[in-house]
Amino acid sequence: MSEFKDSTKMALKKVLIVGSAPDATRTAHWDTSCFSHTIVINNAWMACPSWNCWIYPEDFPSNRHPSPQQLVGKRVVTAEEFVPVQNEFGGFVYAGGTMSMTAGYWALGALKPDVIAYIGCDMVYETQAGQATHFYGQGTADPLRDDVTLQSLEAKSLRLQALANRNACCVVNLSDQKHSRLQIPRVDFQTLHDMQPSEHAKWINMPAVQMALQAESDLGYWVESGRYWEEAETFDREKLRGIDALWLATLSKEAESSPCF
Repeated sequence: MSEFKDSTKMALKKVLIVGSAPDATRTAHWDTSCFSHTIVINNAWMACPSWNCWIYPEDFPSNRHPSPQQLVGKRVVTAEEFVPVQNEFGGFVYAGGTMSMTAGYWALGALKPDVIAYIGCDMVYETQAGQATHFYGQGTADPLRDDVTLQSLEAKSLRLQALANRNACCVVNLSDQKHSRLQIPRVDFQTLHDMQPSEHAKWINMPAVQMALQAESDLGYWVESGRYWEEAETFDREKLRGIDALWLATLSKEAESSPCF
């Protein structure tokens, strides 16, 4: 009976998303064969040799692209593919206009995994002046820019976690950094190996999720093209901040005191 359970766990479909935070370089020595897809965001293809899927936005500099040879046999995901998928989950205004969130929603909708595991997506930029913030040098704090959709990265990560849960998927953080803006459970590889998809549903206040989704629907901010910045002046910052507060309330009291967060 125990062997059957173990084989069931091994059969879970897991996706790894790699960003460019300092601990992304840990993936250089990982055996990622347990993941159906290893998705690298922007520059992260330089840190994770075993990647098989690259996702990047329209304005990502061409001189930082992998070479044509490095792209052989790899999946490349651009706005043409990720915008429609993110729209299925409410669009960029509510999901947050940063690639960490976009990669998560694309993976959730396009790949339909049981588990999404993040590494290198802490969105924390603590450094001394002139020091490297990323493995490739001095990074731009894109998620921390003054953007109406990114007033609370914590709220955006809780939204992703909640919508993933509604689709029978867990979202976890493999980061070993001291701080992370991803308000999702931290796990190690052994826990990731042993977990079941419904394991972290207890952290989510589902009635609060319904309230937040209803508030989004009532507000009705929608940009089908995904180019929300072209209409940003029409969005009420305070109303969006209020929706962020609703998403922050979806984290249960038990989770707030848990060492997993």
